[in-house]
This record gives sequence, C-alpha cells and structure tokens, in this order.
Amino acid sequence: MTLLVFGSTGQVARELALVAPNARFVGRNEADLADPAACARLIRDARPDAVINAAAWTAVDLAEAQEAAARVVNGEAPGLMAQACAELGAPFVHISTDYVFSGDGEAAWREDDATAPINAYGRSKRLGEEQVLRRGGRCAILRSSWVFSRFGANFVRTMLRAGEGRPALRVVNDQIGGPTPASAVARACLDLAARLREPAPRTGLYHLAGAPDVSWAGFASAIFEAAAMECEVVGVPSSDWPRPARRPSNSRLDCDRIRRHLGVQRPDWRSALGPIVAHLRTDDA
Repeated sequence: MTLLVFGSTGQVARELALVAPNARFVGRNEADLADPAACARLIRDARPDAVINAAAWTAVDLAEAQEAAARVVNGEAPGLMAQACAELGAPFVHISTDYVFSGDGEAAWREDDATAPINAYGRSKRLGEEQVLRRGGRCAILRSSWVFSRFGANFVRTMLRAGEGRPALRVVNDQIGGPTPASAVARACLDLAARLREPAPRTGLYHLAGAPDVSWAGFASAIFEAAAMECEVVGVPSSDWPRPARRPSNSRLDCDRIRRHLGVQRPDWRSALGPIVAHLRTDDA
C-alpha cells in the first residue's frame, strides 16, 4: 500500500514513521494545510493508495485569537483532502479530538452524541469533521484525547520539566479524560486505512482513548511515580488556571465502536508511560 501522510514532526506522525517507514511524509514545506488547494493537488498528483492526515493546528489558546486561520488548517484543508481522495477512490483517515464535545456531564462521549465545542480550536476541528464527512468516499475520522509520546511537546514532558527540583506542583483535578499513547493512535490509523480498502469499508467516526480515565492531577502523579520524582501533586480547580481557551471538564470517550468494528482495544496508558518517561528523562538530561 502506497501511503501518504500529512505531517512529519507531530507526535502521531513520528510514531507512524516508526511503524510505516516506507510511507511518504509530507511536511509544511511541501504542502502547508494553510493552503488547502495545494494539499488536494498533491494528493491528486501522488495518487496514493491511502492518505492519513496527522497534521493540524494544535495551539489551542492561540486559536482563540486566530480562529479564522485555525479553521482553514483544521477545517477547510481536511475537506479538500477528503474530496481529492474520494475522486481517486483512496481511503482517507483524519485525526480529530474530544474537544468537539461540550465537556458536560460524566458519561463517556459516543460517536453519535451531539457536538458542541466550547473553544475556537474545537470549533475548527468540528468543521473539519463536517467537511470530511460531507465529501463521502472511503473516509474515517479518529477522535482521540490527551495524546502523549516521547516526541515533541506534551503533558508528560511538561510535567517532568516543571516538577524537577520542586517539592510540590499544582495541577488541575476537575478535567477528566483518557491519556492516549501516540503509538496507539498511529496503529489505529494504519488499521483504519487498511480496512477502508476493503469492499465494504466501515467509514465514519471512531473514538480511541487510553484507559483508565483520570484527571490531569492523577496523570501527573503517575508521571512522577514513573520517574521516581519526589514531587507532590496538589489538585486544584480549573478556575485556578485561567487560560484564553476553556477546556472541557469531561473528555471521556466511549471506544466501543472501534473495538466492535476493528478489534482495537483501549490502550492502557500506564503500561506505556514508564518507557516514555525513561526516554524523556534521558533525552532531556
């Protein structure tokens, strides 16, 4: 399978490079999602067997001030990419987020639940979902949450740096979700791309998030334990950490559909955390 991946430096793209080294990875210098037509043109010229979009505007707070630009990258570009794939009959896998939901309640969000994003980033990602789905074709959207890995900037690396040499650290404890290893997202994207080539492809929306669900404070405690760092985590409400973009309180995702359709289980983030922490501690030393 000739695979074309948009994104080359992000967490999922770098994990994809480890498991699909023969894929063609397209960076911003070759096709910038800020120019959606160029991305669609590249697909038509390359004529790949499948496309995975692992590129996005991920600066959540900055999107509040630059929502129009975020909507182009996260909304319009995936739509035109999906259109190009539909014309070629090529599978298109697009990565989305739990931020398309309101974050109300405590129940895990299902794929068919109503969306109601509470920030500009979430609105831009929901636009992308709508644009991809309306193009038809062999497309799948994978929503994930709280992605972490040994690559790039993420919560694990931030906590390791912030907790170094400190007796205690205040971390939000009223936002709940499933930390998800980027490696699991990468493997699920490859699985979806392969399944979408079958005669009766299972298109549409899928959720994948790590288990068990936990607060950011609980996740931070597990990080420090894995790193053998003596830094106490003090749980605080989100109101103690005001930010330009509101964050959803409930980021739980129901992942039963991907289990039933593809046999993909929720990854245990605790088993993935130790090796990642060890790598980051060595890498940042």
